[in-house]
Amino acid sequence: MAIEWAGWGPQLLLELDRTSATPLRSQVEHHLRAAIRADRLAAGERLPSSRALATHLGLSRGLIQECYAQLQAEGYLIAHTGSATRVAPMTAGPAPAGSGRPRPRATKPLIADFQSGVPDLRLAPRQDWSWAVGQVCRAAPNAAFDYGPPNGDPRLREVLAAYLRRVRAADAYANQVLICTGVAQGLGLVLRVLADRGHTRVAFEDPGAVRTARDAARSARIDAVPVPVDEHGIDVAALARSEARVVVVTPAHQWPTGVVMAPERRHELLSWAREHDGVVVEDDYDAEFRYDRDPIGALQGLAPDRVVSLGTVSKSLAPALRLGWAVLPPSLVDDVTVAKSVADRGTSGIDQLALATLIESGRYDRRLRRMRTVYARRREILSAHVPHVTGLAAGFHAVAHLPAGASEHEVIAAARARGVGVYGMSDYRADGSTEPPSLVLGFGNTSEQALESGLRAIADLLV
Repeated sequence: MAIEWAGWGPQLLLELDRTSATPLRSQVEHHLRAAIRADRLAAGERLPSSRALATHLGLSRGLIQECYAQLQAEGYLIAHTGSATRVAPMTAGPAPAGSGRPRPRATKPLIADFQSGVPDLRLAPRQDWSWAVGQVCRAAPNAAFDYGPPNGDPRLREVLAAYLRRVRAADAYANQVLICTGVAQGLGLVLRVLADRGHTRVAFEDPGAVRTARDAARSARIDAVPVPVDEHGIDVAALARSEARVVVVTPAHQWPTGVVMAPERRHELLSWAREHDGVVVEDDYDAEFRYDRDPIGALQGLAPDRVVSLGTVSKSLAPALRLGWAVLPPSLVDDVTVAKSVADRGTSGIDQLALATLIESGRYDRRLRRMRTVYARRREILSAHVPHVTGLAAGFHAVAHLPAGASEHEVIAAARARGVGVYGMSDYRADGSTEPPSLVLGFGNTSEQALESGLRAIADLLV
């Protein structure tokens, strides 16, 4: 007989063989021990009451009480008068060899961690998001809690399209906007549709988001080919030689070099797209955070029939929200919408309405203004301490160029020994090259105090 315990998955079904010579009490004890040893029942988990378990198994309550008493005596369970029986702490044995569950190694806390691509999580908009969700839950009609359109809630698509026209100079309208769970999903959906249409390779910037591009290409079953980036942006002549007809670029603030694509290069890239029937996928990941001038407009605004523009709130609000969008050329809208429907039937409708509420209320814009001020102060600290730094025009990461002859790996190891986490440009190069040696220094999730302390600790490594 099987019983599924409330709140626990089917892997915790308790199977009893009433035809076996093994007593039923021993069978129950055996199954409970096995579940605890395998961590299917974790320390602190509450077991059903002896009465409830006995009823479901068709056994006497006394038999179950004897089982619980035996396992308590063996140290598997704990029970106190007036409270539930629970799994005892520290009962799980060491993972068997090859189980894939190595014990975590204790690591010394870092003075500063210059991980890039992460906003300040301590300043996550908890109150604003809670307010927006509360507003939606109070005011939204009952239909808002049903499955929504796979391409996204109409209200959010209207609000986003207006926002992107106003802030990003995009040529965007609601019927072109598809809501997704971040840039990674948006890119994956677009590449799968393009693969179905006969595209066999996608080009990506080098250095760039190498792992993301390769993973997305592999998922779409097409080849990913690197194309070099120079001080003006992606090398369009090299792109033409790659024979790819799809390219992923970060024109407003190249990831990770920080280069802003020059106007001439933008027009060259779009000419390539028109001449070769190509598609440009624009990752507009942090363009709102521009410090020396107004943000550069989206590439999509110049060629809405050739450019897919991907955006996200992962940098502006928090990665955990998993909200993004794709502004699609009309020729791709229907097929990408079908692909989204197949993937997950649509992104959380309540979260979509909460984002729409934030934008409409003005809180989203106020959030961006506040965070620009925060990151601008950190940017000034970084530029004051790092002698050879580029890429600070926008975003919240920069590139520190190491002295000629320096070893990128040795600098990273030496910094780690001093309690500072830094990361090499080689992580973003297709061939993993460490030449020229440089570091990608993120300051989004690093406080001003940590910035100061960390940079002082490694100052001699950077000159």
